[in-house]
Amino acid sequence: MKRILLPTDFSENALHAIRYAVKLMKNSTCVFYLMHAYTPELYRVDYALGSPGQLGLPDNYQQKAETALKKLQSQIEKDFHDSRHTFVSHAALNTLKMEVKRMVKNENIDLIIMGTQGVTGAGDILFGSNTVQLFRESDVPVLAVPEAYEFDELNQILFATDYKVDYSDPILDTMLELANTWNSSLNVMHVTPATGLTAAQQSNKENLEKKLTGLDYKVHDLPDQELTDAINAFQKEWSIQLLVMMQNQHSFFERLVREPVIKTIGLHTEIPFLVLPSNPKN
Repeated sequence: MKRILLPTDFSENALHAIRYAVKLMKNSTCVFYLMHAYTPELYRVDYALGSPGQLGLPDNYQQKAETALKKLQSQIEKDFHDSRHTFVSHAALNTLKMEVKRMVKNENIDLIIMGTQGVTGAGDILFGSNTVQLFRESDVPVLAVPEAYEFDELNQILFATDYKVDYSDPILDTMLELANTWNSSLNVMHVTPATGLTAAQQSNKENLEKKLTGLDYKVHDLPDQELTDAINAFQKEWSIQLLVMMQNQHSFFERLVREPVIKTIGLHTEIPFLVLPSNPKN
């Protein structure tokens, strides 16, 4: 059973990501955690001292959040009738980052799915600070869904990699499970520098191909070029439905999400983006 965390701020963007998540996992048994973390703009003395309930005062924020979550849950359950899917709503006085970490640990979360903030006028992907923090710090995979993306079956997955990770278990599990579930074609793409691969990278590449045995996959070793250009062109040429990258400290991914590079680097992705942690939870 998969345990999936769905953070929401009750926006249309968040609702869109939740609907995507339910469709994506339609063939899997899942528990979806609808989570809303709230922080009052002005902390009253009761919040500063602890839970308002301890002082016998009503927690209006908590009540409103729980009511909104129940309404959201009812809406999703009405729209999607799947006996394999269970929904749990959860509201908490906390920052999004801290509550996600707490939920991941306490509920043994396997995957986080959330909406992206949106896109710029130039079409560049624009991750909000919360999404970037989760990408960098989460020890479970994070899947960001663009607000304008309409769900499509996962026929083609693009895994852009630098071969700087040894791909040991369970790093790739989420991607492999999705590929198996949807019978997807997996495209492994690497832009080879003029100097070629190091011995460690070559070893990692060979280990990756062994791990992909049995899957429908292709390895695309592209000539030296700007990686963003390669990803953008590949997405369009192969009609990719999911972009996957690893989050490791010295990778291209880290340059991608570092401000202000993110606003100018030009990753024109309009498809869901799955980030796999290099040090996943056991």
